[in-house]
Order: sequence, then structure tokens, then C-alpha cells
Amino acid sequence: MSSYYCLVAGLPDVLFDGSKTAFTIDRFREDIYPSLSPADAKCIDLFFLAWDNENLLKVLREGSEVELARTGCYSKDALLDIIAQVKNGDARDAQVPAYLYDFLERYFASEQGEPRLWADVLGTYYYAYAMKAQNRFVSAWFTFNLDVNNILVAMTARKYKMNVADVVIGDNEVADALRTSSARDFGLSGTFEYLEALQRLSENDKLQEREHQLDEIRWAWLEDNSVFNYFTVERLYVFLQKLDIISRWAKLDSETGMQRYNELVDNLKSGLNL
Repeated sequence: MSSYYCLVAGLPDVLFDGSKTAFTIDRFREDIYPSLSPADAKCIDLFFLAWDNENLLKVLREGSEVELARTGCYSKDALLDIIAQVKNGDARDAQVPAYLYDFLERYFASEQGEPRLWADVLGTYYYAYAMKAQNRFVSAWFTFNLDVNNILVAMTARKYKMNVADVVIGDNEVADALRTSSARDFGLSGTFEYLEALQRLSENDKLQEREHQLDEIRWAWLEDNSVFNYFTVERLYVFLQKLDIISRWAKLDSETGMQRYNELVDNLKSGLNL
């Protein structure tokens, strides 16, 4: 495993200095990504593949002339080439994640239908792929996010008398418990550390506050599980995920966005070990 002493040493100051030259995800790609080993770059690619998922669905929905807001691992032309390969029955490119081909084959073999459902299908393929990552930290991060999303969806489904099994995705112990348990806690108390926090979050009807609380939970997981990762790709991955959280809050309207941005930064500085 490669070590990145110089890169990691300056990350906290870059992220939290509050200046107008705050580090961005684009800068991460330009300054840090090229310095990674091939194996470590694949870990970081899992972050950007989420953007490719959004872009792929947009291209399928709106066509080749669609404008993409941001580029993941693949340009629009590259995504169009992958789509064409599947349509034409060409051999798969071994460098392209297999889950993209699996999804497209299923997509074109069906009547396509509701876009939201296809986002769920692609998400299922993506998480299954990412949870098999060779890096244990990154694999655990995706497993955690899948579990969190499933727990929140299950709580909402139960609240509105929906069939929980119809909305839970993936195939692991948490997903199985959510589908089969009738207990108030789905039988997860004592086995899922953040269950009580998610229960409180699910009872909050204010969407923005819910999102804020969810990001705090995600941030806490990143901190709790990277304590002993100092100058490795795991630390860079944590930085990228934190940067994504901060960036999303900064994109809100100017007044609310800055308020939430400053609140999150202050909370992190005072309550977390940076």
C-alpha cells in the first residue's frame, strides 16, 4: 500500500481554512489523483463512478445531445460508446466496471419504464460492485451507506404502511433483517451502531435538518473508522468524502448555504478530531 505523507499532511488546513481558495473536488482530481498508485486510484474511482451513474441515466433519458453538469470517470462520449457496445452486442471492455454493462443489458432487455426505478436498479448494481472493493475501508464505507439508506427507507415505508421488502435493496444481513423483522428496531439494536441516531432522524419532518443530521452521521462514521489511517489512500478517501459533504451544503442558496456551511464547519472543528 502506498503512503502519501506530503499530500495528507496539508489536507485539514486546505479543507477547513474558510478562505475563498477552498480546496475543491476538481482540484483534488488535478493535484492529488495523478499521484496515486493504480490500485489506490481504483479506490478513488468508486467515488466518481457515482457521478457516472447519474450521467448514464441522464444520457439514456435525454439522448446524446444532453449536457452533463460534471464528469465522473467517463466522458459523455465514453458513456455513449459503452451504450453502443451493449446495443450492438460487442465484447465488454475489461477496463470498464462490469456493473455498468450488467445494468445496460438489463435496461435494454426490458421495456425500460419508470426512471426512478432504474435509478434504484443501477444503485443496486453499483453498491454490489463497490462493496467488493479490495480496500476494506472503502468496501465498509459503501456497506455502511447501503445500510443507512435501507434503514431510513424501511422506517419510512413502515410509517406509511408500505411493504418494506419492496423498497429495501441489496443482499446483506441488514437488508435481510429489514425485509423480515417485525420488531420496532428491525432486530438491529446492538448490531448497528447508528440505529438510534437514524431513528431520531426519521422522526424529523424538516427535510433540510434531516439531510444535515444524515451528513453528521456519515461524517462521524468516516472519523470513527479512519482513526488509524494516517498517510494512506483511506485518509485521502475520507478527505474527498468530507469535501463532498461541505461542497453540497455550500451549493445551497447563499444565505442558508453559508449558514449551514459555517455551522457544519464549526461543529466539526469543535466536536471531531480533525
